[in-house]
Amino acid sequence: MQQDKQPSRRKFLKNLGGSTLALAATPLAGLAAEEKIEERIIASEKKITANDRIRLGAIGMGIMGYNDVNTALKVPGVELIAACDLYQGRLTHAKELYGQNIFTTQDYRALLDRKDIDAVIVATSDNWHARIAEEALRKGKAVYCEKPMVHRIREGAGLVAAQKSTGKPLQVGSQRVSSVVYAKARELYQAGEIGKLNMIEASFDRQSALGAWQYTMPTDGSPATVDWDRYIAGTQKTPYDPKKFFWWRNYRDFGTGVAGDLFVHLLSGVHVITGSKGPKKIFSSGQFSYWKDGRDVPDVMTAIMEYPETADHPPFQLVLRVNFISGDGDRGSVKLVGEEGVMEIGGNDLTVRHSLMPKAPGIGGWDALGTYPAAMQETLKKQYNERWSEADQKALKKEDVVYKAPRGYNEHLDHFTNFFESVRTGKPVVEDAVFGFRAAAPCLACNDSYFEKKIIHWDPVEMKILSV
Repeated sequence: MQQDKQPSRRKFLKNLGGSTLALAATPLAGLAAEEKIEERIIASEKKITANDRIRLGAIGMGIMGYNDVNTALKVPGVELIAACDLYQGRLTHAKELYGQNIFTTQDYRALLDRKDIDAVIVATSDNWHARIAEEALRKGKAVYCEKPMVHRIREGAGLVAAQKSTGKPLQVGSQRVSSVVYAKARELYQAGEIGKLNMIEASFDRQSALGAWQYTMPTDGSPATVDWDRYIAGTQKTPYDPKKFFWWRNYRDFGTGVAGDLFVHLLSGVHVITGSKGPKKIFSSGQFSYWKDGRDVPDVMTAIMEYPETADHPPFQLVLRVNFISGDGDRGSVKLVGEEGVMEIGGNDLTVRHSLMPKAPGIGGWDALGTYPAAMQETLKKQYNERWSEADQKALKKEDVVYKAPRGYNEHLDHFTNFFESVRTGKPVVEDAVFGFRAAAPCLACNDSYFEKKIIHWDPVEMKILSV
């Protein structure tokens, strides 16, 4: 039976490659990505027995909670058993979407106590991520935790230890870690396609109120429908504030601003490509540029991170930028700049543009030669032409590369497929607590740098802030 399926998979992948999978001028493009896609196809063809079924609970049913649940349910053999949210309206809607029989609660502990739940999604406000994820692991649940993995750097060691001691899977939700596009970027990078790396620029631009987290609020939001006291547990007791509940990303007590929400995506992708464990020095600057809506985190931020030399990469500088009022519209990119070319990723597209210097260094320099005496000019030209051949004086050529993921490709689905495969088989996840913390901590340090007006020194191996 397996032999019968293999040709159909190959034919499917061949068709993808001929249209949208890979358009490249080198034989490198398409291999790692094709293998990843084929793995997902094989996984989807597996027969799901009763013992293979994964019963899921979701904690936090906001924007990412619903996105996560809807994606998770596309993986064969996964069913939603329970949902938790502090706003009653979201629980009502969960029953409308997923059936009146699912268990709903405003207390996540009641969900964790259920014996019929194998895995949970933690998609709450950032301040609850580490606490709930750790409790879930210790209750024997596998955990898919939205990024950033932690709200404060000091929470990281405890969650890393909890995953190690319990042995339960914990996948952090930066889905580009599973992306075939980033797999292809890593393959090209390791093959030396852009030469020696010297810097990376990564950014997100947005040009809308919704993109700046001014989400539409429900008509019935109030202390009667929101468990405000549970929400603010561990913070200073304050009266109910709908902005701080429904727009929590804008407030340091509950969210992590652009650094924790968006820099983490960028850093996760950079670490996938380069194999880096993180930077050693972090500095950021920001401002409250446009959204004067009560938020206490900047709407424009730029960070510079210095990465040390390792066996995987040379020293390089990473520049991160987010702009929440961009006349250039909504866009995001990661650009790796090497000595022989630039690799740029935007969405599900990857391009490599080459620019190689000739062997000969050139002569003159902004017509400096023309400032010397005529006889000296002729001597210098003769010496130069004797030393360097005509071929040496010409710029080297290297074919560019264009790679496109299949039309409709969903890295989010791949990330969940990997997570549930780990739940079933014990196979390691692609983004465990260590990877997730190494991506989150430097980004959270950007907030510390901005608010404390200082450079943060970070040990990427031991995963701790250094006193300098």
